[in-house]
Amino acid sequence: MSCMVVEIKGIEQLPEVARKLLGTFPDDRFFAFFGKMGVGKTTLIKEICAALGVRENVCSPTFAIVNEYSTEEGEPVYHFDFYRMKSVAEAYDIGYEEYFYSGCYCFTEWTEKVEELLPERYVRVDIEERDGKRILTAAIQ
Repeated sequence: MSCMVVEIKGIEQLPEVARKLLGTFPDDRFFAFFGKMGVGKTTLIKEICAALGVRENVCSPTFAIVNEYSTEEGEPVYHFDFYRMKSVAEAYDIGYEEYFYSGCYCFTEWTEKVEELLPERYVRVDIEERDGKRILTAAIQ
C-alpha cells in the first residue's frame, strides 16, 4: 500500500511535492484533502493541476462548489470546495456522482462534509501546520 509523508518548509517545494504525490499514486484519480483553513490545500492543488498540464487559473471554488479545468490534452480535472455546503443534499444537487465516478482527476477540499459520499478507494491527503512547516501525509483509503 502506498503512503507518502513530506515535510514542506516553503512554498518553493510545492511543484516537487505535487509531482511526488502524483507519482506515488499514479493510478489514482480521487484525492481528498483534509486540513484546517489556511494550511495550503488550495495552493497545493494549484501545483498539482499545473503538474497535470492545466494552464487555466486554478482557484478555490468556494462559491461554485466545483470548478472544472482542462489539461493540455483536453482531459477534465475537477476541483471541489465543500466549505460552504450546509448539507450532503447539496452534493446530490450538483450531481456529485458524475464527477466522483468519472475516472477523471478529482480534488476535494473540506472533504469531511461529504466523507460519506467518497468512493470506496481514494487518496486521503492530510496537511497540518507544525512549527511553521507543513506536514503532508497521503495514503490510500
